[in-house]
Amino acid sequence: MRVVLAEDLFLLRDGLVRLLQAHGFEIAAAVGTGPELAAALAELDPDVAVVDVRLPPTQTDEGLQCALDARRKRPGLPVLVLSQHVEQLYARELLADGTGGIGYLLKDRVFDAEQFVDAVRRVAAGGTAMDPQVIQQLLARRSGDDRPLARLTPREREVLELMAQGRSNAAIAGKLVVTERAIAKHTANIFAKLGLEVSDDDNRRVLAVLAYLDHGR
Repeated sequence: MRVVLAEDLFLLRDGLVRLLQAHGFEIAAAVGTGPELAAALAELDPDVAVVDVRLPPTQTDEGLQCALDARRKRPGLPVLVLSQHVEQLYARELLADGTGGIGYLLKDRVFDAEQFVDAVRRVAAGGTAMDPQVIQQLLARRSGDDRPLARLTPREREVLELMAQGRSNAAIAGKLVVTERAIAKHTANIFAKLGLEVSDDDNRRVLAVLAYLDHGR
């Protein structure tokens, strides 16, 4: 699996390279600036891009803009964002087309190597890996009004957050210590209340829910 990695801090970039290589990934390129990232994504056709949001020369949003531009040229390019903060605008843009693997992790909340490696693999395979804090902020944007999200029960909101992280019904059931049948019922209720088509495709249903939460109807 070929990875293009963009991180401007040398020690962190080098550490990520070593970590990914130790778990069998091929590093197609490891770069530290926006122009370098744009060139690598255009020329190397990676299986997944792992990018920081802010890169030189301006330290604003070069990383995300490069990734979004690459996805426009290659729809569905898997992108995993690493950021210091929750950038709702960037999460919204990533979710906009609803295709391909996407992820958004906060650097200071990645607590072990397996967590990070699993996220990279999940996104590369077309799935999602969203930090719970990102999900909570997307949920918070839609709470407190009379839209369908406000009709969800506390348990359904809990299931929705776990679903949006990319977890299957079985994984959610294990996390909440309930039966998978109970989770299936909650999931059906969530889709009905949000006006979404029920789907057994984990990635499709997560993208649909996240897109709904972020954009509304």
